[in-house]
Amino acid sequence: MFFYLSKILGFFALPSNLLITLGILGAILLGTRYARAGWRLVVVSLVLLAIVGFSPIGNAMMLTLEQRFPAWDASRGPPAGIVVLGGALSPEVSAARNAPALNESAERMTTAVALARRYPNARIIYSGGSANLFDRDAIEADHALRLFENLGLARERILIERRARNTAENAVFSKALAKAKPGERWLLVTSASHMPRAIGCFRRVGFEVEAYPVDWRTRGSDDMTAPFRSFASGLARTDAAAKEYVGLFAYWLTGRMSQLWPGP
Repeated sequence: MFFYLSKILGFFALPSNLLITLGILGAILLGTRYARAGWRLVVVSLVLLAIVGFSPIGNAMMLTLEQRFPAWDASRGPPAGIVVLGGALSPEVSAARNAPALNESAERMTTAVALARRYPNARIIYSGGSANLFDRDAIEADHALRLFENLGLARERILIERRARNTAENAVFSKALAKAKPGERWLLVTSASHMPRAIGCFRRVGFEVEAYPVDWRTRGSDDMTAPFRSFASGLARTDAAAKEYVGLFAYWLTGRMSQLWPGP
């Protein structure tokens, strides 16, 4: 139930969807006796869309997430295993084209391969099922396995987790698959902006992993004041950050995380 509810409510949690919905509602009201309220909604929608799209709000929100966990410290020794969270491939496109199709989070995959080569004794877990609300046939982990093998990783090193539909399930199923022993170091590879929610979920199920953030979208504090040149880019950045903040709150509220703002 949580999965389906999160998908439906998540649509309206994105600033772009919410503001467009307000604008459409305003346009509908223009033909009624509430036309004045309709005009106000249309104007507010357009103004807020412009602010969100061109101002550095999206970067400021994203930077706060990305700065939460520092780069991984390799000085303590090699890891026993590496958990890679899904989200780096498009399963539908991969299935249609019969080839692994990477998306903007591809660094999760490239980093995992680099780490696997650097630490040849480490086990690799890729956790990713289907996050689609209706079409559940395309499983991301299947295409990830194919890509890993194409890039030279031995099949026996790779453990594939195909059931997880969200981050909370990533944690539950990865822990069961890893069977981590006391004292083992396990890395968690995911996008830097997603790391707070991911670490919170893994801590909640008792799987102590070390953050290995990748896929940064911001350069640093300079981006806090840099406006976007493209409206679409700013809107996409704000949506991505808002999704994480809403996810943090929802996961904490429903008990999938013990902390609202997980940190190092």
